[in-house]
Amino acid sequence: MPVGLHSEPAKMKLGRQSLYAIDGLLVLAAKPVGTVMLLRDIARSRRVPESFLAKIFQKLTRGGLVVSSRGAVRGYALARKPKDIKTKEIFVAVEGADLFDRCIFWSDRCADAKPCPMHSRWKKVRERAIGDLMERTTLADLARDAAK
Repeated sequence: MPVGLHSEPAKMKLGRQSLYAIDGLLVLAAKPVGTVMLLRDIARSRRVPESFLAKIFQKLTRGGLVVSSRGAVRGYALARKPKDIKTKEIFVAVEGADLFDRCIFWSDRCADAKPCPMHSRWKKVRERAIGDLMERTTLADLARDAAK
């Protein structure tokens, strides 16, 4: 089958889950480190559906970005300081480990073994520019930008 004609899309475009993950993490980043917040309060403060955010926070917990508390103080807290959480970690936790391997030009995933016509050029950009940007940008950076 020709490149781009498979039925399952895997574009690099980020989904709503990534946006809501960032929104929720920004709420926690605005609090003192270690502050535990109820999911419903996080959801309300960003006008995000709580049930959808719950699924996202499960991914963030598995990714080691937040910790959940089930004792007397229930809810979520950042697992690390905002300056120690890279955006790449957030996107990989939510979108999957292959996010930065996906092709942005055609619907199916291209790879070294099965390259699309833009593969070699996209690979260079992906590794140098996008990968570097995601490694350098932290949750603290996003929080500073949001506060402006």
